[in-house]
Amino acid sequence: MSVSSPRTAGLPRASLLAIALLAAFHAHAQTAANATPADLDAVLVVAQRAERVSNGATNLDLTIKDTPQSISVVSGEHMRQFGATSVNDALKLATGIQVDEWETNRTTYSSRGFDIQNTQIDGVGLPNGWGIATGAQDAYGYEKVEVIRGANGLLTGVGNAAGTINYVRKRPTNEEQGEAGISYGSWGTVRAQADYSSPLTQDGRWAARFVAAHEDGESYLRANENKRDFFYGVVDGQIGENGTLTLGYSAQSAKSDGIMWGALAWIYSDGTQAEWPTSATTTQDWTFWNTNNQNGFAEYTHQLGEDWQLKVAYNYRRSTGTEKMFYAYDGTGTGLDPETNQGLVGYPWAGRDRVVAHLGTATLNGHFEAFGREHDAMLGVSLARSETNNWERSALDYAWGELLPSFPYATSAIAEPTWSDEALYAELTQRLKRAFGATRIALNDRLKAIVGVNYAEYIREGVSSGVNADLTTSHTSPYGGLTFDFSDNVLGYVSYSDLYQPQDQVGADDRYLDPSKGVNYEVGVKADWLDKRLLTTLAVFKADQEGLATATGEYNEFGQSIYAGVDVKSKGVEFEAVGKLTDDLDLVFGYTALKLDGLNGDDTYSWVPRRTANLLLSGRLPNYKALSLGIGGRWQSEIFNVESSGHTVRQGSYAVLNAFAAWDFLPNATVQVNVNNITDEKYINTLRYSGYYGAPRNYTLSLNWRF
Repeated sequence: MSVSSPRTAGLPRASLLAIALLAAFHAHAQTAANATPADLDAVLVVAQRAERVSNGATNLDLTIKDTPQSISVVSGEHMRQFGATSVNDALKLATGIQVDEWETNRTTYSSRGFDIQNTQIDGVGLPNGWGIATGAQDAYGYEKVEVIRGANGLLTGVGNAAGTINYVRKRPTNEEQGEAGISYGSWGTVRAQADYSSPLTQDGRWAARFVAAHEDGESYLRANENKRDFFYGVVDGQIGENGTLTLGYSAQSAKSDGIMWGALAWIYSDGTQAEWPTSATTTQDWTFWNTNNQNGFAEYTHQLGEDWQLKVAYNYRRSTGTEKMFYAYDGTGTGLDPETNQGLVGYPWAGRDRVVAHLGTATLNGHFEAFGREHDAMLGVSLARSETNNWERSALDYAWGELLPSFPYATSAIAEPTWSDEALYAELTQRLKRAFGATRIALNDRLKAIVGVNYAEYIREGVSSGVNADLTTSHTSPYGGLTFDFSDNVLGYVSYSDLYQPQDQVGADDRYLDPSKGVNYEVGVKADWLDKRLLTTLAVFKADQEGLATATGEYNEFGQSIYAGVDVKSKGVEFEAVGKLTDDLDLVFGYTALKLDGLNGDDTYSWVPRRTANLLLSGRLPNYKALSLGIGGRWQSEIFNVESSGHTVRQGSYAVLNAFAAWDFLPNATVQVNVNNITDEKYINTLRYSGYYGAPRNYTLSLNWRF
C-alpha cells in the first residue's frame, strides 16, 4: 500500500484549544506590538523578513521573469477567495497542473503528461517514487504554493520532466496581525480557523506565528465523512547582528470514514459504458483511513556582508496511517452484467504504515563582480534519509472473490471480517546525498547565462512484498539556460536540463526497474504589460524520457502490478497571464496543449487531457470597494482508458466553474459565499487507474474577522 500521512493522539482537541488560545496570546503580545520605533534596531531581521522569497527553479535569488523555466504561484489570497482549504484545492488553481483524485484518499499530481514526483516544503524535500499524495493536507499553513514546471534536476538532484511543487510556509510578520474565521457548507461541512502573528520582544528581534484549523463534514459520496485538525507554530528572531534563527512545528490529524479503495466499474459486458449516481461508491461502512503528519524544522541564516548569505536547515517529518479498506473489482474481467449490474467481487484489507524522514541542507548564495559586471552564484549540499515500514492484516472469515450484490449496493451490504494478526510486508530505507551549484553570468547588459550542475547519490535498501528493493545509484545532472532582454519589458529564454529518476516499480522479473533517464528542453518569452502589473509567459517544451515505469495491467505472484520501462516523449506549448488588468481587477489565465508519444510513436497515457485551460478573475467594484467578486474554473479535453475487458471508458471534454462574492460589512470583517461547480456538471474526475464522479454543485458561507 502507499504510505499514508501521520496521526497524533489527542490532536483534534489540541487544535481546537489552539484556536481558542490565540486570543489570549494576542492580549499577552500587545506590549511587544506597542514598542516605539526608538526601541527597534533589528534592521537586518526586518529586511530579511520583508524580502523573504523562494529561490525557485535554480536555487538562485531570481525573479519569476528572470528564471528560464515556467513557474506558477498560487497565492494565499487566491486560496482564500476561491475556498481552497486543502492542497488539492490549491493545486487545481495552478496553470498546467492535473489533479487526479482517483480514490477518495489518494491523489496524483501531473504536469506536461508526467507525474510530479518531487514535492518540497520551503525548498527541502525527498523524491516520491510513486508520486502519490495520501489524504487531504490542509493548506492554511502555507503562504503560497509554487509550481515549477519542467525538469527539476538542479532543485532536487533527481526528477522527471513534470516539475516540482514547493509549499511555502507562513512566517512571523514584523507587525502584530491576526484573523479568525468560521464557515458552513454543503453536506454539513463546518470549518474554524485562526492565524495570529506578533513580535515577542520589545525590540522586535523575535516574533511568532500560530495557525490552527478544524474541519468536519460529510460528503456527496454515500457514507463518506472527513475530519481534520491542523496546527502550525513558528518562531524566528535575530542571533547576533547577522543571524536569523527559525524554529517551527506543524501537525495534522485526519480521519476519513467510508473511503474508496479503487473506484467505480464503468463497463458492461456488451461494451457499453455505465452511468451511476454522482454519489456512487464501492465503500462499506466499516472502512476508514486515518492519517497523521508531524513536521519539525529549524533554519539558521547568516548574512556574510552585503553580498553573501549562508543558510542551514534541518527538517524532521513523521507520517503514520491506519486503514481498513474494501476493494470492489470486475471479477471476470469482461465487464458487469447489463441486466443485473452484477459482476463485482470484493477484497477487504487492513494495514498500518509509518514513514520517518530526516532532511538537512546547507546553501551559500551571493553576488560577485567580475569583468565589470555583477553575477550570481549558489553552492549547496544536502543529506536526506527516510525509513518506511508497512504492516498488513488479512481477512480470516471472508472468501476471496465473493460475489457482491447488484451495484450500487448498500454500504452496509458486507460485514466487517475478522482480521489476522499484523504482519510486516515492507521495510525500506532511502538515502539521498547531493552536492550542487549554479551561477548566473552577465555576458553583457542583456544576455545572461545560467549554468549549474547537481551530483546525487541515491541508496535504497530493504524488501517490499517479498521483492528485494536494494539499489545504489549516482548521477551528475547538468543544467543550462540563457536569458535575453529584448527590452525592459520582454525577455526570451532557452533552458536545458538532464533527467534522472530512480523508480519504485517492479517489472515482470520481480526486480525493481532501472532509473529513468532523459532530457528536457524549453524555449519561451516572458513579457511585462500595463506598467509591469501583468506578466505573460509563452513556453514551448520538449522532453524525452527513457525507461519510464508504465503499468502493463498484469500482476506478479505477490499481487503487485507489473510495470515496464517505456520510452515516452512529451512536447507542447503553455501560455500564462498573471497580474492586474486594472487597480481593482486581478487575472490568472493559463492554457496548455500537449502531445505524448510512446512506443513506435503511438499516442500514450490517454488518461492525460491533451488540452487544459484555467481561469481566475477577481476584483472589487470600483465604486463600492467593500464588495469583491470572482469567477474561476478549469476546462479539459476528452480523456479515455482501456479497461481489462478490452473496452474503452471515456470522459468527454468538460468545464467546472466556481465563483465567490465577498462583502466587507465592517473594515475588519468579511462575509463570503462560494459556489463550486456552478453549472452542476457531471463528470468522472480521472481515468488514470480508476475514477469516480466529481463533486456536484455545492456552497460555502464564511465569516472572517481580522485584528
